[in-house]
Amino acid sequence: MKNENLAKVFKALSNQHRLELFRLIYSQCQLEESRSRKEGKRCCEGIEKAFTMACGCLDLSRSTISHHFKELQGAGLITCTRQGQTFMCQVNEEYVEAVRGFLS
Repeated sequence: MKNENLAKVFKALSNQHRLELFRLIYSQCQLEESRSRKEGKRCCEGIEKAFTMACGCLDLSRSTISHHFKELQGAGLITCTRQGQTFMCQVNEEYVEAVRGFLS
Protein backbone atom coordinates (compact mmCIF):
# COMPACT_ATOMS: atom_id res chain seq x y z
CA MET A 1 0.00 0.00 0.00
CA LYS A 2 1.25 3.47 -0.86
CA ASN A 3 2.19 5.87 1.91
CA GLU A 4 -0.48 8.34 0.78
CA ASN A 5 -3.17 5.67 1.30
CA LEU A 6 -1.75 4.86 4.73
CA ALA A 7 -1.82 8.58 5.55
CA LYS A 8 -5.56 8.65 4.70
CA VAL A 9 -6.14 5.65 6.96
CA PHE A 10 -4.28 7.21 9.88
CA LYS A 11 -5.99 10.55 9.32
CA ALA A 12 -9.40 8.87 9.40
CA LEU A 13 -8.51 7.03 12.60
CA SER A 14 -7.05 10.13 14.25
CA ASN A 15 -10.56 11.21 15.28
CA GLN A 16 -11.58 9.51 18.54
CA HIS A 17 -15.17 8.94 17.39
CA ARG A 18 -14.13 7.38 14.08
CA LEU A 19 -11.59 5.23 15.90
CA GLU A 20 -14.33 3.99 18.25
CA LEU A 21 -16.73 3.48 15.35
CA PHE A 22 -14.14 1.48 13.41
CA ARG A 23 -13.40 -0.60 16.52
CA LEU A 24 -17.12 -1.36 16.88
CA ILE A 25 -17.46 -2.41 13.25
CA TYR A 26 -14.24 -4.44 13.31
CA SER A 27 -15.23 -6.23 16.53
CA GLN A 28 -18.68 -7.02 15.18
CA CYS A 29 -17.21 -8.35 11.91
CA GLN A 30 -14.86 -10.61 13.88
CA LEU A 31 -17.78 -11.87 15.98
CA GLU A 32 -19.92 -12.55 12.91
CA GLU A 33 -17.05 -14.34 11.18
CA SER A 34 -16.50 -16.53 14.23
CA ARG A 35 -20.20 -17.40 14.38
CA SER A 36 -20.23 -18.22 10.68
CA ARG A 37 -17.32 -20.64 11.09
CA LYS A 38 -18.97 -22.38 14.05
CA GLU A 39 -22.21 -22.78 12.12
CA GLY A 40 -20.40 -24.06 9.04
CA LYS A 41 -21.50 -21.07 6.97
CA ARG A 42 -19.38 -18.97 4.72
CA CYS A 43 -17.71 -15.85 6.03
CA CYS A 44 -19.89 -12.92 6.96
CA GLU A 45 -20.92 -10.63 4.16
CA GLY A 46 -21.08 -7.62 6.45
CA ILE A 47 -22.73 -6.23 9.51
CA GLU A 48 -26.38 -5.43 9.18
CA LYS A 49 -27.62 -2.25 10.79
CA ALA A 50 -24.13 -1.03 11.69
CA PHE A 51 -25.45 2.52 11.63
CA THR A 52 -28.17 1.70 14.18
CA MET A 53 -25.60 -0.09 16.35
CA ALA A 54 -23.33 2.97 16.21
CA CYS A 55 -26.18 5.30 17.16
CA GLY A 56 -26.82 3.16 20.24
CA CYS A 57 -23.16 3.02 21.27
CA LEU A 58 -21.94 6.53 20.51
CA ASP A 59 -23.46 9.66 21.97
CA LEU A 60 -23.48 11.49 18.64
CA SER A 61 -26.13 12.77 16.25
CA ARG A 62 -27.13 10.62 13.30
CA SER A 63 -25.67 13.16 10.88
CA THR A 64 -22.32 13.12 12.69
CA ILE A 65 -22.22 9.32 12.67
CA SER A 66 -23.09 9.35 8.97
CA HIS A 67 -20.18 11.74 8.37
CA HIS A 68 -17.82 9.40 10.25
CA PHE A 69 -19.01 6.42 8.18
CA LYS A 70 -18.24 8.38 5.01
CA GLU A 71 -14.77 9.29 6.27
CA LEU A 72 -13.99 5.64 7.07
CA GLN A 73 -15.27 4.63 3.63
CA GLY A 74 -13.25 7.37 1.95
CA ALA A 75 -10.10 6.13 3.68
CA GLY A 76 -10.84 2.61 2.41
CA LEU A 77 -11.23 1.09 5.89
CA ILE A 78 -14.81 -0.06 5.40
CA THR A 79 -17.22 -0.69 2.58
CA CYS A 80 -20.94 -0.17 2.96
CA THR A 81 -23.58 -1.37 0.55
CA ARG A 82 -27.31 -0.94 0.62
CA GLN A 83 -29.56 -3.97 0.48
CA GLY A 84 -33.08 -2.62 0.44
CA GLN A 85 -33.39 -0.43 3.52
CA THR A 86 -30.45 -2.08 5.24
CA PHE A 87 -26.81 -1.05 5.00
CA MET A 88 -24.24 -3.81 5.11
CA CYS A 89 -20.80 -2.75 6.36
CA GLN A 90 -17.62 -4.73 6.10
CA VAL A 91 -14.06 -4.05 7.16
CA ASN A 92 -11.51 -3.92 4.36
CA GLU A 93 -9.07 -6.54 5.65
CA GLU A 94 -6.48 -5.58 3.03
CA TYR A 95 -6.16 -2.15 4.62
CA VAL A 96 -6.05 -3.58 8.14
CA GLU A 97 -3.22 -5.90 7.09
CA ALA A 98 -1.38 -2.99 5.44
CA VAL A 99 -1.52 -1.04 8.71
CA ARG A 100 -0.29 -4.07 10.63
CA GLY A 101 2.56 -4.47 8.15
CA PHE A 102 3.47 -0.81 8.45
CA LEU A 103 3.57 -1.03 12.26
CA SER A 104 5.71 -4.17 12.35
